[in-house]
Amino acid sequence: MIEATLCFVRRDEEVLLIEKRRGLGEGWFNGPGGKLEDGESPRECARREVREEVGIEVSGLEKAGELTFRLDGEGHTRCHVFRTDVFEGEPTPSPEARPVWMPVEEVPYDRMWEDDELWLPGVLEGRTVRGEFAFEGGKPLDEAAFVDHELEWGVRF
Repeated sequence: MIEATLCFVRRDEEVLLIEKRRGLGEGWFNGPGGKLEDGESPRECARREVREEVGIEVSGLEKAGELTFRLDGEGHTRCHVFRTDVFEGEPTPSPEARPVWMPVEEVPYDRMWEDDELWLPGVLEGRTVRGEFAFEGGKPLDEAAFVDHELEWGVRF
């Protein structure tokens, strides 16, 4: 199973999203994140990915959730979700991502993964989530159809 991270950086009533410029989810919005490297903790990965994708240094990361994605009945990705409002620097574009400060009320769920609308509002409200999401249709995951989910609120890690 792939181990990955997402990190949602808050600034007042805004959240930092990225528009993916390449790879899985190209053209879609999400938080900065990616796959863990060998020997890296999820928290270390989240800090590294934010730095690489948008050029800012984050700290004070709070674990906001854990999401499991299944593809055709098989475990595919476990995603560790973090949030913070502590950062240094100004977000800048990279070959991977175009950063956008987005009002929380205007998060573009129609240009995000289908499941994001189920769990991201809770994360942005300060809740901790755990969810399992099932997709069918084969690889790549962005061509699969979302078929089922289970979501649990208030789980503490």
